[in-house]
Amino acid sequence: MNNEQLVAKDLNYVWHPFTQMGVYRESKPIIIKKGRGSYLYDTNGNKYLDGYASLWVNVHGHNNKQLNRALQRQLKQIAHSTLLGSSNIPSIELAEQLVDITPQSLQKVFYSDTGSAAVEIAIKMAYQYWKNLDAIQYAKKRKFLTLHNGYHGDTLGAVSVGGIDTFHQIFEDLIFENIQITSPSLYQSTYETEETMTKAILEEIEAILQQQADEIVGFVIEPLIQGATGLFVHPHGFLKAVEQLCKQYNVLLICDEVAVGFGRTGTMFACEHEQVEPDIMCLGKAITGGYLPLAATLTSQRIYDAFLSDAHGVNTFFHGHTYTGNQLVCAVALESLKLYKQNHVIQHVQKTSKILHNHLHKLANHPHVGDIRGRGLMYGVELVADKATRQPLSIEKVESIIAECKACGLMIRNLEHVITFVPILTMSKKEIKKMVRIFTKALTTILD
Repeated sequence: MNNEQLVAKDLNYVWHPFTQMGVYRESKPIIIKKGRGSYLYDTNGNKYLDGYASLWVNVHGHNNKQLNRALQRQLKQIAHSTLLGSSNIPSIELAEQLVDITPQSLQKVFYSDTGSAAVEIAIKMAYQYWKNLDAIQYAKKRKFLTLHNGYHGDTLGAVSVGGIDTFHQIFEDLIFENIQITSPSLYQSTYETEETMTKAILEEIEAILQQQADEIVGFVIEPLIQGATGLFVHPHGFLKAVEQLCKQYNVLLICDEVAVGFGRTGTMFACEHEQVEPDIMCLGKAITGGYLPLAATLTSQRIYDAFLSDAHGVNTFFHGHTYTGNQLVCAVALESLKLYKQNHVIQHVQKTSKILHNHLHKLANHPHVGDIRGRGLMYGVELVADKATRQPLSIEKVESIIAECKACGLMIRNLEHVITFVPILTMSKKEIKKMVRIFTKALTTILD
């Protein structure tokens, strides 16, 4: 089929995620045919720098020969067998390595297939943990602390601990109650300094815990950066203080590292920046280097032990997926972890992060750039109509900038009026500079 035929069939049959299809139908859909390194190629032969790592997942580049071979080797053995009642070699080896590289508190691995599922599992696991310990003593524990504008996935449990009205408001009659805390984002706040903001929000959290700790199962948080809400970066020390409050008031700390894990913030996991030891950690996205869907929920020995029993129906965690711990995805994840060491990926991110930071901050004085924020290779540029009022730039102009970037060879996405820079982790220094250069040109073309 040629490009026109593919576009017609795409519009006729495919319902795209997070997409208003009425708007999409009026656009010029791009059909990706292949990928190589940091680039995507469409059916018209156009080449695009993958500036959003195919939705924040790609680590080692497209069509990586080593990952390809790992997948092929596993296919010669077996594609899939269930973890219900038996096990398999890749899932065992991967679990051991995940425990080895994550914070010391985490000792057990529960597999799933998406970040949303990893969070859903964490929610159910945390809730049942207290019930398994003492259903009477902890009968009131049924709420979760979350951050306003948090995003943890799209299943109903994950939506329940989310806080983005655009995504979640329609489902308010279906979801359970959470307690939302003010998001610690200075640019979006009325505070003058990070210190006063952090102090006030931590006092808000402690006041709630003092009054309602017996009702709260856990605190679900994206460590350091809130991703889908617009890349809000938390002040240094905030996460550590939250950890200490959770311990003090007997509330579980659940760190959602689906978006920020596996090197995205400049350390293997965002928790490492502040030596935080969560009770539960959710992983996904980059876990297979961007090849196949896999997620994992890691938990402490203490939580795992609360589910042990000599009787089948007592304290059992009744949750699972048909493809839980699938051999193909685990084999690719293992090879991806090998590549992290082999190619010194974390050190590379630390170097290219400085380049991305420096080149983006050259735009700080642009009349329509309100804020530039991020860590590692995860940055957002907030576009405004007016710097003084911080009024968001119209979505029509933002989408025109995105379209211009694509026309100039850069595949990039926006979160409303925030342009995101979340490139492939192994993208070269030259490619990082090219990414910012194309965006700068698009900004000038559309707004100046």
